[in-house]
Amino acid sequence: MTSAENTPDDAPERTSVETSGSSAPVADRPRPTPPRPRPPVPTPPPTPPRRTPTPRPGVPAEAAVDPAPTAVSAAEIEARTWGRVAEDGTVYVRTADGERTVGQMPDASAEEALTFFVRRYTDLLFEVELLEKRVNAGALAPDEAAGSVKKVHAAVREAQAVGDLAGLDARLDALSGTIASQRERRREERARKQEAAKVQKERIATESERLAQASDWRNGANRLRQLLDEWKALPRIDKATDDALWRRFSTARTTYTRRRKAHFAEMNEKQDDARAVKEKLVIEAEALADSTDWGPTAGRYRDLMSRWKAAGPAPKGVDDQLWKRFRAAQDTFFGARDAANAEVDREFAANAEKKEALLVEAEALLPVTDLRAAKEAFRDLADRWDAAGKVPRDRIKDLEARMRKVELAIRGTEDDQWRRSNPEARARAADTVAQLETSLADLQTKHDKAVAAGNTRKAEEHAAAMEARRAWLTEAEKALREFS
Repeated sequence: MTSAENTPDDAPERTSVETSGSSAPVADRPRPTPPRPRPPVPTPPPTPPRRTPTPRPGVPAEAAVDPAPTAVSAAEIEARTWGRVAEDGTVYVRTADGERTVGQMPDASAEEALTFFVRRYTDLLFEVELLEKRVNAGALAPDEAAGSVKKVHAAVREAQAVGDLAGLDARLDALSGTIASQRERRREERARKQEAAKVQKERIATESERLAQASDWRNGANRLRQLLDEWKALPRIDKATDDALWRRFSTARTTYTRRRKAHFAEMNEKQDDARAVKEKLVIEAEALADSTDWGPTAGRYRDLMSRWKAAGPAPKGVDDQLWKRFRAAQDTFFGARDAANAEVDREFAANAEKKEALLVEAEALLPVTDLRAAKEAFRDLADRWDAAGKVPRDRIKDLEARMRKVELAIRGTEDDQWRRSNPEARARAADTVAQLETSLADLQTKHDKAVAAGNTRKAEEHAAAMEARRAWLTEAEKALREFS
């Protein structure tokens, strides 16, 4: 136990009571320091005039002191009922085991002595109330809260103060139950969070393994970084499971990174090869840009384009520059060719008009009525057609198709006449008619015999065969008439 002690100049000390746990210290207040029992010391400064104390119910007469010149809280008033000051300045506090001494202030008034030790109690009361608020609000972790309760418990049991110390002890004991409930809730919540974290980490490990075998080199890398951030945000689970899942995740990331590096190394090598090929193609294309050999050069440009596509992409910036050069060479050549063709088309427009006039004469030969005259006229038209010269490219197809139509009509008429005048073909047609007529007569005889014999089935078979032969005979006779 600590008792008050006057300083040599008899000035009061500033004291403070530390809060337990993480609570802040209570503000210091100037109070007289209770003296320890010691030889007489110089007389303390004079105290304010005492007035006759007003007795209060339940308060020992010797503990009833004058009211303080400042406002007194209800807690201080209630705390005073737990103490008294003896004539020699000894201060006592009432406990369940009886009174015990908390200090002695022989050189102070009873009011000052009691106020000093009551304020020590209110400091403890403040600590307990603050701790109750923080514990009930869940502001402290259970272990931290239990430690704070233990410290304040010790401070209350050893307190040299006047007040309901047993009540403070009981309030602190009540907090132990609250802390135990909070600890259990936190344990259950931690278990739920760990189970949820396990599910999420298994998902992360599985997705990362899928990405490790895929070839999405851009989005895959971004997704793996996102998965790593998700993993870091999750709480740890039991060590064995957490380590196993982390190994899966880490291995998948390593596998993906190695494959990605190998892919880009291979791609860079291919792009370097493509750059070398395309640089050569650009040089060839630029060498052909001023050619006026339109047909063969256009074919070479088509070949260069096929080789360009087969070369694959070069590095992005280089590929764009090479393509601009290649395309510029193409545009130069084809632009010049188109200009030359346009000039030629203008020159050939008159030839097209001549051929249109010849087509009018040729189409007048149809339909063919005199094959010999039509053939002679068409040969003359064909000679004049060739002599008319070239026409614009966009007119070639139409004009040639019309002339070809007249030629095919004359040739078709000629083929028909030849077929009709072919003696071998006529003989074959006549022989076919004769054979069908003989076969039909034979079938008719067999049919009549079957009917006479009452053989219905045979009669029906012969009748069907006769019907088919009649149809064939009709077609054969028609073919024979074409030779007449």
